[in-house]
Amino acid sequence: MRTRVAVGIDIGGTNSVLGLVDEQGACLAESSVDTVPEAGPESLVERLVSAVRELHAPLAGTCEIAGVGIGAPNANYYTGTVEHPPNLGWKGVTPFVALVRRHVDVPVVITNDANAAALGELRFGAARGMRDVIVITLGTGLGSGIIANGELIYGVDGFAGEIGHVTVQPDGRECGCGRRGCLETYASATGICRTVFELLSTSRAESELRDVPFRKLTGRLISAAAHRGDPIALAAFEHTGKILGTTLASTVAHTAPEAIILFGGLADAGELIFEPTRRWLEAHVLKLYRGHVKILPSGLPGGNSAVLGAAALGWTELLKAR
Repeated sequence: MRTRVAVGIDIGGTNSVLGLVDEQGACLAESSVDTVPEAGPESLVERLVSAVRELHAPLAGTCEIAGVGIGAPNANYYTGTVEHPPNLGWKGVTPFVALVRRHVDVPVVITNDANAAALGELRFGAARGMRDVIVITLGTGLGSGIIANGELIYGVDGFAGEIGHVTVQPDGRECGCGRRGCLETYASATGICRTVFELLSTSRAESELRDVPFRKLTGRLISAAAHRGDPIALAAFEHTGKILGTTLASTVAHTAPEAIILFGGLADAGELIFEPTRRWLEAHVLKLYRGHVKILPSGLPGGNSAVLGAAALGWTELLKAR
């Protein structure tokens, strides 16, 4: 009997990764294609399907493709569309699932990349065995997926859970969404870079970051400086953790999660971001939740976490149909 696998596909602005993942979360094979967004979604789908076939061919005798899960920016689980994705430049609404279904005869499902990450943690990662959890992706922006009673919350239109666009500072920093003061303008890799430059302009403290041009500043550089004791870098992490922790303290009141999982590049800074986030959450959370919400790192292997998240979406739908 052949092993059933789900194809996991994560669509990024530069590269799109794919893999064959079994029900236990083992990635049997993995590959990638250049996204080339300017070539359009039809071209990307054709290259992805070709890559999946090439990946599966040597395993065809031992594994069977049961379904496809896709994580993509601004993807809608209900409609199967990708809507005005900011990092792809596609205009309007793209019927992405319908394009894939022209080439395959197995179930295909799509959601946004943060939701896929949440399902990956639930099925294969740090949230295994939990029913109520929030996953926060701290990358260039801030994405999130909310799981309540064991189910991912999509909302009425498929776009629930945008914690990154909660207003934390009215008339604050301008956000890519067109509003001001969104959480992601403070608690993200981009946000902490902005914080560093604000601190540099208002403090006379010595800092190795003073010689780094803004366009070359990254979360990784700030993290490295903080580990060396740089006062500006340490203050930036404290400020970021304060805003993230106090915002999550309010978020806890909505779903009372067992855990909040921090995922992505900025989370790789470890306790530099985890410690202040925990401290400020505990300082501001409602008393009845105090001490009950864990702040955890991702339990997914970094190398193929995006593939596992998308595949987890596929497996979630396949297991519903049993």
